[in-house]
Amino acid sequence: MATMSASAAVPGRPRDPQVDRRIIQAALDVFGDGGWAGFAMETVARRAGVGKASLYLRWSTKEALLTDALAAGLVRVSDVDTGTLRGDMVELATQMLELYAGPSSRTALRLNLEAGTIPGVAEHYEAMRAAQVVAARAIVHRGIERGEVPATVSVTLLLDTLVGGAMMHALSTPPGKRAILTADTASHARRLVEFLMHAVTAPVGSGA
Repeated sequence: MATMSASAAVPGRPRDPQVDRRIIQAALDVFGDGGWAGFAMETVARRAGVGKASLYLRWSTKEALLTDALAAGLVRVSDVDTGTLRGDMVELATQMLELYAGPSSRTALRLNLEAGTIPGVAEHYEAMRAAQVVAARAIVHRGIERGEVPATVSVTLLLDTLVGGAMMHALSTPPGKRAILTADTASHARRLVEFLMHAVTAPVGSGA
C-alpha cells in the first residue's frame, strides 16, 4: 500500500488502520459512483462513518485523498515472474479480471475516463499506466528470450488481446454471475492464456 500523502495526525495520537481502510474504500466507492464531480471530503466522510475532521487530519485535499485511495485500493497490473510465459500471462490476466470484475470495477472505469482531467491525479495515473505497460511487455520479452514464443510475435498485439480479452470478459459478465467469476478468476485466465498461446505457437498453415 502507498504511504498516505498527508499524514499530519495529531502528535501522540496513533492512527487507526481500520479507520484508514474504511476511508480508502469509501473514497473508491464515492469516486466510482459519482466520478470527480461527485467526489467531496464530506461525502467520503459520511460514507466511511467518520467525522470530516478525521479526513483532514490525514489528507489536506481531496486530490491527495483520491490519489492515495487509488494507489492503496485498486488492483495493480504488476510484473510477475513465475518462470514461464504461460504462468506470467495467467497472473496478468487474473489481475485484469480482478480489477474489472471486483468490488472496485466502477472506480477503475471512472479512472480510465476521468484521470487525465483531475489535477494531481493525472500525473500519478500516467506514471502508473507507464509502469504497468513496461511490466507487461517485460513478461512477453522474457518468454521470447526463453523460446516459448517465436521472436516474430507482436508483443503489442499479444498483450492487447490478453488484456482486452480479460477486461471485456469481466465487463460483459452478467451481474448475477459476477460472484462466480470473482471467486475463481484464475480459471478463466488460464483458458484465455491457453487459447492465445496455441494461436501464437501453432505452425503456419496448420489451420489452427
